Amino acid sequence: MKQLSNLFLFVAFLPLCALAQQTMDFEKYDPPSSLVVPEHKITRSKFPFLDVHSHHWNMATQDLTILAREMDSLNMGICMNLSGRGGAALKAITDNVKKYGLEHRIAVFTNLSFKGIDEPDWTSNAVKQIEFDVKNGAKGLKIFKSLGLSEKDAQGNYIHIDDPRIDPVWAKCGELGIPVLIHTADPKQFWEPVDENNERWLELKLNPGRKRTDTTPAPFDTLIKQQHHIFKKHPKTTFINAHFGWYANDLTKLGQLMDMYPNMYVECGAIIAELGRQPRASAAFFEKYQNRVLFGKDAYHPEEYPTYFRVLETADEYFPYHKRYHAFWRMYGMALPDKILKKVYYENALRIIPGLSRKAFEK
Repeated sequence: MKQLSNLFLFVAFLPLCALAQQTMDFEKYDPPSSLVVPEHKITRSKFPFLDVHSHHWNMATQDLTILAREMDSLNMGICMNLSGRGGAALKAITDNVKKYGLEHRIAVFTNLSFKGIDEPDWTSNAVKQIEFDVKNGAKGLKIFKSLGLSEKDAQGNYIHIDDPRIDPVWAKCGELGIPVLIHTADPKQFWEPVDENNERWLELKLNPGRKRTDTTPAPFDTLIKQQHHIFKKHPKTTFINAHFGWYANDLTKLGQLMDMYPNMYVECGAIIAELGRQPRASAAFFEKYQNRVLFGKDAYHPEEYPTYFRVLETADEYFPYHKRYHAFWRMYGMALPDKILKKVYYENALRIIPGLSRKAFEK
């Protein structure tokens, strides 16, 4: 009888063992698709492109022939380094670019330090720095997301994006005809609970330091409103809203903002996965705002560009993004017509960023 009881327990336990073997963490589940569809894996863009959003931290000393070869392999006409830092650091970068004879291929945006914003001469010094940097080759001003998220004044208060002490800087950029590429906040999901309802759950699980709250330092909507305030307040200044202003997942809302702020342009750095999961809506957006969308990628990793080319250029279906924690979903190509591709890849940027050479695009 005891043997029968043990046998019964063993048989009953078998399904549980099988179930345990089938258990898998979500992070590991990433099966290759069995869907058989045409594939066009592109390693080089159809037309030369200008990457308006790239970061290179050692450009003042690095061997730029290596970067130039990588650019050639991708068909990148101009690389825009947004990490110019300003002052002597920016001049060292532009001097190194000249040393390698790459002035027509590599350009730089300057940056500002908000340290000492309480000092009475901070504003005038910031304006003077912008003027100095432009004379030394800066093509625009890049504002990092630290403005609004982490920059503080002497009293320990977060500096608002629309702080009136910065107004003369925005105005000076408009006067000089240089654009401001501004990154504000993070994806809105970073402010939401990290649970089964959060599309960015995997990213936040792997990178818990990216989690935000309404008090670190403010709600998402508050930061975005501050940004939009400066767009409205400075209509003569051209602003390039980084990462589609974090509205790539709501193109209707973004379209309303484009209509509201005619001096606002957008670039697609780090949000191509959002566009790739809604190819028809994305293509319609690019059609309507074809003169105000720029190509950008953000962190410089040559192996990631082909995903952008494939989404923009092909009609491929159901292909993966290069970073699963950014997008666990599959993507679809927008198959943009050549006229729009050329505008996104380089024509729009050449129109709004002064002093760039067309040589790399005349092929």
